[in-house]
Amino acid sequence: MSMYQNMVNVIEQKITPLAGAMGSQRHVIAIRDGFIAALPFMIIGSFLLVFIFPPFSPDSSWRFARGWLSFSQTYREQLMLPFNLSMGVMTFFISVGIGASLGKHYKLDPVMTGLLSFMAFLLVAAPYKDGHISTQYFSGQGIFTALITAIYASEMYALLKRRNITIRLPKEVPTGVARSFEILIPVVVIVFTLHPLNLLLEATTGMILPEAIMHLLAPLVSASDSLPAILISVFICQILWFAGIHGALIVTGIMNPFWMANLSANQTALAAGEALPHIYLQGFWDHYLLIGGVGSTLPLAFLLLRSRAVHLRTIGKMGVVPSLFNINEPILFGTPIIMNPVFFLPFTLVPMINATLAYIATKLGWIAQVVSLTPWTTPAPIGASWAANWAVSPVIMCLICMAMSAVMYYPFLKAYERTLLRQDEERGAQEQESPITAN
Repeated sequence: MSMYQNMVNVIEQKITPLAGAMGSQRHVIAIRDGFIAALPFMIIGSFLLVFIFPPFSPDSSWRFARGWLSFSQTYREQLMLPFNLSMGVMTFFISVGIGASLGKHYKLDPVMTGLLSFMAFLLVAAPYKDGHISTQYFSGQGIFTALITAIYASEMYALLKRRNITIRLPKEVPTGVARSFEILIPVVVIVFTLHPLNLLLEATTGMILPEAIMHLLAPLVSASDSLPAILISVFICQILWFAGIHGALIVTGIMNPFWMANLSANQTALAAGEALPHIYLQGFWDHYLLIGGVGSTLPLAFLLLRSRAVHLRTIGKMGVVPSLFNINEPILFGTPIIMNPVFFLPFTLVPMINATLAYIATKLGWIAQVVSLTPWTTPAPIGASWAANWAVSPVIMCLICMAMSAVMYYPFLKAYERTLLRQDEERGAQEQESPITAN
């Protein structure tokens, strides 16, 4: 049995069932749904950064740049308000989104489940002191707390409902009123479990729950921003996709909490005029590793346009425009790349090599780091610049990655092209040799 066939068997028998189970797990789905619900608010909040921190040098002599910089400094507080109420409270949206998703799964009222999850988060993450509520954990630092409390609150609500521990009103009572009373007991349970736990934790350790969670996860958060973490996550994504499983959904579902926490830290550092601490964020993943879609296949789409094989040239024409917006299913399934041994090496290695190049260049200070969340459909060079507050260096890095991708895909494409052309010639020869029979 060939090495390729052994690899296919391992993927089919071991990896595929595990990935399928993970991708359909209700909490993984709920976390993904929570981040999707928060995404529009976070994108708009991130977009405002370019107005708050213009992409010009403070000592610029350009009149337009000087005017923009002066305006942003004069009205910094007013400009920061929409940002603070979107990116600054991302945990609110995530909590509600996770709760609503789990509510739908358990056939509970999604709105009530989402609000219960939101209240659970506020109970432990919004300490009240000296007449003020702390907002420290409303952004990236509170993401893991939001995930845990939302899941806990939703599961507790579902458990109480299954055990019929609820307040039931007569059928004549309006539905909205009945739902309000139905959730009373879950609210009481959440308050009398989370709040005492938070107080006890603070009394014994001096830390409230979000602070303790971040303290415990600090090594993991730090490790998530390393080159090995990037390569492992990319490799898993590529292997799953090669088997026809949407690996990006699984990987991004796992990495999103880390990316959001790191993005918040970068934005805080930007606002304070400090060095940005993190490299591996969603903008890095989207615009250096997924150029044209998973596998960085946009350069391959352009190469297909000039293929001598009619089939490949047709796929290139169909797939090049969607690939500009990082949608490459026509390329993946039409070429095909999925389960095609010819393309296994470039499909797996191209994004890993791009990741290594981009990470080292960023680490050396040659490339501006990500400070904004961008739509994943943004064309790679534009998205790379946008994510780094419209710096030019990410565009250059993105073009280098595209050139590297084209160079790596080219020999494998030519080998596959020769195979198709040979098959077409053999098919044509067989058709000429076959006798023509009349009806």
